[in-house]
Formats: sequence, structure tokens, C-alpha cells
Amino acid sequence: MWQPERLVQGPVRLLESQIPQLNRLFADAFTDRYRKDGFVGMRVPQLHADVWRYALRDAGSGAMAWLDERGELVAFNVAHHSGEEGWMGPLAVRPDRQGLGLGKTVIKSALDWLLAQRARVIGLETMPRTTENIGFYSRLGFSPAYLTVTLSNEVAERAPRGSWLRLGEADPEERRDWLARCRLRLQSAMAGYDFTREQELTAELGLGDTVVVDSAGAPTAFALYHSAPLVEGRPADELRVLKLYAASPEAFHRIMTALEAVAAELGLRRVAIRCQTSYRDAYRYLIERGYRVRWTDLRMWWQGHEEPMASGGAVVFSNWEI
Repeated sequence: MWQPERLVQGPVRLLESQIPQLNRLFADAFTDRYRKDGFVGMRVPQLHADVWRYALRDAGSGAMAWLDERGELVAFNVAHHSGEEGWMGPLAVRPDRQGLGLGKTVIKSALDWLLAQRARVIGLETMPRTTENIGFYSRLGFSPAYLTVTLSNEVAERAPRGSWLRLGEADPEERRDWLARCRLRLQSAMAGYDFTREQELTAELGLGDTVVVDSAGAPTAFALYHSAPLVEGRPADELRVLKLYAASPEAFHRIMTALEAVAAELGLRRVAIRCQTSYRDAYRYLIERGYRVRWTDLRMWWQGHEEPMASGGAVVFSNWEI
């Protein structure tokens, strides 16, 4: 029987001009994954183009593509680092090219890139029910850590303004000053971590903003959020938290109040947050506040590059998805 040519070129830089191809491959590959897991009727939608632009610009040369013999996208892996924190995803291989060893190449290329960036933490997230993926990543040196649980809560009403601000409302010099203060506070709890690039890209692309809880001129908590729609063609209806730092449980409570108030001001229906469940008290607080579980992902760490807990009773959430 005739077999198609299986030549693959890569990795090469994944470009913004390839976003339409990237979106189709992403939707097809993840829909196929759900079908294999028994969710036959589920169709993964294509994402908003600006969300992909954010991911590709954040990754830089860590956004990798593999092309088939016709020059069409056959696989991709978007590897990121926030200072010394590194992770990969989303990543996918086109369904017709799976099972041929390309997935291993995709992972190893991202690992090499993250090591070259001096990442101290290296990981990824996958669906916990997909034992095939967990086994595949485990054979490449990853180990299961804990669940990241996506929770959301409806925004009931507009909350009064508190001691918090959105950096998009500050003048450029003041904004730069607040970003520097946020970076220093984060690094006091998680040495080597730095969310500044993601904060700046979010503002540049108009996807969202950073809200800061202020105490006597010092940030006791801050959160980077996106309010633009995640899915192409759908209206904005939720505020999604990507990165969060809180110096204490009380500061965590205050930043959640601020995020809900911002959502209400923007006319959004709900707040969604991806909670790293190693912070058990923060998880319990969200549940008691009325947040409901919507999704789970399994956090996996690569050998010798495990993720630390924040020091001094702080809470740090770092989203490893877009």
C-alpha cells in the first residue's frame, strides 16, 4: 500500500502569520484527544488570534514549529519562561502524524530550549484522565505533582472601590514604577520569578491589565488578568486570572475582592482562576467564597526542576496555559 512521505522539518520559529494554521491544528488535535478519551461529541474551538499573539510573543524563540513536506504545520510547542520558571504548552502533533516519534522530539526540543534559558523550574500540564499522555510524559522524565483546578464565580454586583488600582489607569512612569515594585515583592517569595513581560504584553495587546492591592505605597498583592474573549467569535464574559501574588492569606482575600470588583466594572459575568492546589488554604477559601470547580489539569515537573512553594506564607499562582 502506498504511504505518504513522512519528512518533517523543524524546529523552526512559529510565526504570527501561521496563527490560522496553528488554530486549526490546535482545535483538530485537542478534539481528537477528547474523542479518544470518550468525549465523542466535544469540539474544541479555535482561540482568539490576539491570545495566540500574546502566547507567541511571550515565548519568543521558544515558540517552535515542525513542517511537513508541503510546508504545512504538523506540530508545535510553545515554551515559556517567567524568569527562572519555565513551562511548555500548548503543544500538539497533527492527528495523522501521531505515533511516529514526533511527540518525543517536540518535548525534547522544548526541554533543550528551557535549559538554555537557565530555567530552574520546568513543567507542563495535561488532562488528568488521559493516562496515555501521563505515561508518555513520565517516560520523558516528568512526574505528577498536584492538580491545578480552574474555578469560577459569578459577579453578583458592583463592589465599592478599595485600596487597589489597575495599572492601565496609571501614567507610564508610575506604571513602570509599580511593575518594578511588583517584581520585587514576587521575588521576595519566589526567588528568580518575574511576571513583568506577561504584564507588559497584556497591556500592549489590550487583552487585560494588572490590578494591585496597595498598602502604604507597597503592593501586598497583585494579579495579571485577561478580559478579552478566549475563543474566536465569542463575546467577553469573564475575567481570567493568569498570574497572582499575595503576601499573606489576608492579602489573598483582598486581591480576590479587587478582581471581582474589576470584573463588575468591566461588565463581565464572572471571575475564573486556575488555583494551584498545593496552596490548600487558598483553595479552601475560594470554595468557601462560592467558587465552583470547572476543570482540572495535572501539573507535572521535569526531573530535578521541581516547583517550589512561596516562602513566608505568600500565595503565588502561575498559569501554565494560555
